[in-house]
Amino acid sequence: MTSIRVKSESVRVSYAISWSRGAGVKIECPQCCKIYSIPNDRLPQGKLINLPCSACKGTITLDLRSKDNESQDIEKDSSLTEEIVGEELKHRILSSVKDLPPMPQTVNKARKILSDPQSNFDQIAKVIETDQAIVTRVLKMANSAYYGLTGRVSTIQHASSVLGYRTLSEIITMAGSSNLLERALDGYQLEAGALWEHSLCVAFGSKIIAKKINPALENDAFTSGLIHDTGKIVLDPYLSERGKHLKSISSYEQIDFLSLERRLLGFDHAEIAFELCRSWNIPEDLTVAIRYHHNPSLCKGNMLANIVHLADALAMMSGLGTGIDGMQYALEESALEILSVSEEDLPVIIAEMAESVKDIESG
Repeated sequence: MTSIRVKSESVRVSYAISWSRGAGVKIECPQCCKIYSIPNDRLPQGKLINLPCSACKGTITLDLRSKDNESQDIEKDSSLTEEIVGEELKHRILSSVKDLPPMPQTVNKARKILSDPQSNFDQIAKVIETDQAIVTRVLKMANSAYYGLTGRVSTIQHASSVLGYRTLSEIITMAGSSNLLERALDGYQLEAGALWEHSLCVAFGSKIIAKKINPALENDAFTSGLIHDTGKIVLDPYLSERGKHLKSISSYEQIDFLSLERRLLGFDHAEIAFELCRSWNIPEDLTVAIRYHHNPSLCKGNMLANIVHLADALAMMSGLGTGIDGMQYALEESALEILSVSEEDLPVIIAEMAESVKDIESG
């Protein structure tokens, strides 16, 4: 029996099956490494199939189409081989993380003051007022319908005293990341503002879910949700360069976009976001949650990762800010169990997320 190690979520096994002289093949899940023995007579030859992994709830994609089709596909991808596995590409992508504009210093300083129980509103106001662009965005968001203060807040001091530390921290994080997230991403087929809208949706969804299970996590959940996709900003130019390959592979194979990123670049956006957040000195719990927001089962019960994962899946379902990256999105059912969220709760959460985004954008 031939043993096959699946190195990515999509693998071709037609050649391996033809080599087998036994009763079937062995397939290893690329995420949790669980091995499955599958008899040959249960494998539908000539088809592309998705098998669910019972251990990690991931998906194993098998291409059982003819050798002729496979040869054509290998030929189609041959020009990418060096780019996919090359250390040079890996180095370039990681280097680009350092070149990305950092989170505004004003935001970092304000967050430090807000985390200090001995600080006061005057200290926060003095820091924020040094950056007029941040001031403008903070006041706009503070006066949005979401916070119920439409037209009533005209100064940072007033916003601080009326909204409180936790809410002000939330607004400052939004104000500091909005410029970064509002850009268009051609590689992901996202228009200007779409990533920002999606990020807001995930942030509010994460906050809503956290409030239900552990209110102490609300602030961290909101921040994690807001910046969970910053890795896409780094990967976008590389995906744009490989646009024709992206289209040919995505149309030829039924694989999720995360696997497509890994296949074309050797990385996925969650890995790069992890590196980016570390460069911003984001707390470790948040960076880990962002790293595993597509597969929280791999980070041993990190509650924030499960929260952001569910919020991200629900945001995709809502259609807010979704591009080509929304295809084949896989929700881990274990996240629902860990978070004690039922399927009946999902439409309610989605509606609340969409309403929150609408209210914050009304400012």
